[in-house]
Amino acid sequence: MLLRNACALVGPRLSLAPRADIGESGGAFDRVVSRGARPRPRRGEDVYDCEGLLAVPALVNAHTHVGDSIAKDAAPGRTVDERVHPVLGAKPRILARSRPEHLESMMRATCASMLAGGTTTFADFREGGIEGAAMLARAASGLPVRPVILGRLEAYGDAGGVAAAAAAAAERRRTGRRSTRPAGPARGPAHHGVTAAGIARLLARCDGIGLSGPNENSDAALGAYARAVRRPRLRAIHAAETAASSAASRRRTGRTEAERALLLRPHILVHMTHATDADLRAAARAGAAIVVCPRSNAALGAGLPDVPRMLAAGCRVALGTDNVMVNAPDMLREMDYLGRATEAAQAGRGRGRGRSAPPGARPLDARAILRMATVDGGGALRRKVGAIARGMAADCMLIERHSVDLEPMHDPWAAVVHRASASSIRAVVSGGRIVHGRI
Repeated sequence: MLLRNACALVGPRLSLAPRADIGESGGAFDRVVSRGARPRPRRGEDVYDCEGLLAVPALVNAHTHVGDSIAKDAAPGRTVDERVHPVLGAKPRILARSRPEHLESMMRATCASMLAGGTTTFADFREGGIEGAAMLARAASGLPVRPVILGRLEAYGDAGGVAAAAAAAAERRRTGRRSTRPAGPARGPAHHGVTAAGIARLLARCDGIGLSGPNENSDAALGAYARAVRRPRLRAIHAAETAASSAASRRRTGRTEAERALLLRPHILVHMTHATDADLRAAARAGAAIVVCPRSNAALGAGLPDVPRMLAAGCRVALGTDNVMVNAPDMLREMDYLGRATEAAQAGRGRGRGRSAPPGARPLDARAILRMATVDGGGALRRKVGAIARGMAADCMLIERHSVDLEPMHDPWAAVVHRASASSIRAVVSGGRIVHGRI
């Protein structure tokens, strides 16, 4: 495939090339020419004239729970734990009552939805152990999307804490009052079902592990995962999503959730919405990327991730849509929301409340947000995706520059982040093939 005459955002910086020729071979970009002599088509190569189109790297959704596609908008108005906790929430009860073939069908539909919105790679925290991972692999089979499957053992090292939380939730539902029972211990059985053999069997079906959070796992279990999951497999974990979970960690262990999450030696920390400055600096030193999910945080009342503060601390930040139970997996909407909500939050800090942005923090511009959804998402997942550059997967979306919502296009980065929608996308290319729309 050779794309001629495209206006394009190329390379790791998403630099604007007003007229570029972009070629691929074997599913990877091998020619990106914006100056000088134009490359000649190779024998038998399909050539497409992209005049009037903006070529943008295909989007990378760095955190999803597509298994929850069958529970869209279930249990509204509840707290985070009441909706999506892996033991206490409505979500595990709904999934347990759902037939496997229905779950697979809904997951496949979600994969197709992401593709139509320009997403060709996504990372999924897959519950259900080995069979749960196999279920997603079957659901995505034959579709031109790349799932990065992060599985987990259905074992929770903090058995005492989970039991205490379950009792408190039951008492609250029965009486309408908070429980006065003391919280459970910060430890449970040393591994509580987490064994090297069990992890090895799981990894035979997965690209890595994606844990619920440090509060549901003992230190010993986190250490067991850290020792057993080696490159190229990924280690990922939720951390500091809510004020309540952060307070529970301090109360029961004397440490922050992020401190305990780092026992996993994670490649990816998801959320970090309530992380401290020290937590962010520690994550940066450890080389762990942070994946933020602002629309999910808003829908669940968890707050807004402070991305400028994360960037100022030296963290790599990527973007995900999180739980399909509460959010459509639409990365274009995710980018737009993050930019506007962050701008509003920064303006609020500056209006006479004695707070200001941390040293080194800068406004979050559209190019930075688009990088989070492309280049930095690929980097967080350690995959060669997310950039129009030689050697990267030949994935891109071709956007109509003259569509009614985008013309006149004065700032291409802002146009993609704040104005583009699925209807603006003329075609999606995955692995060098047009897989949605047409040119």
